[in-house]
Amino acid sequence: MEILEVKSIERYLTGLTELLVKVVDEGASIGFLPPLGKSGAAAYWSGVKQSDEAILFAALIDDKVVGTVQLHLCTKPNGSHRAEIAKLMTDRTIRRKGLGRLLMKTAEERAQKENRRLLVLDTREGDPSNHLYQSMGYTAAGKIPNFAQSSNGQLDATIFYYKNI
Repeated sequence: MEILEVKSIERYLTGLTELLVKVVDEGASIGFLPPLGKSGAAAYWSGVKQSDEAILFAALIDDKVVGTVQLHLCTKPNGSHRAEIAKLMTDRTIRRKGLGRLLMKTAEERAQKENRRLLVLDTREGDPSNHLYQSMGYTAAGKIPNFAQSSNGQLDATIFYYKNI
């Protein structure tokens, strides 16, 4: 397995698009609702790489995208010490094998290189990712009820986490 920073989206666009469509169809709460079409997913990824503040990492097995995470650097003058972890995704066929943890560590290491000392993220209450974040030293800062809509129309709470690094 290889984890790399994606600087040019074209080479990985198909794999990133397929992964995003899959995890959304499986019910992941990452800002999209199913069914997510490939054109919508591809447009999303193209937009990510047009932003200088988003650092995109991809995990590859045999040149196939099996996971991804983003590090969003805060560009506000009073936020130059912080960054946000976003859109941690792994292919379900390799979940619970340490890939999510490895992607998170990669993003954390990059944040340190960027002189970021505070990381923030959010995730849906009850999702397995809560256990991952807590086990990596993230602290729950609070919960907002009815934050994100699920595909069935239900409104779910989200939990915000932070970690000083």
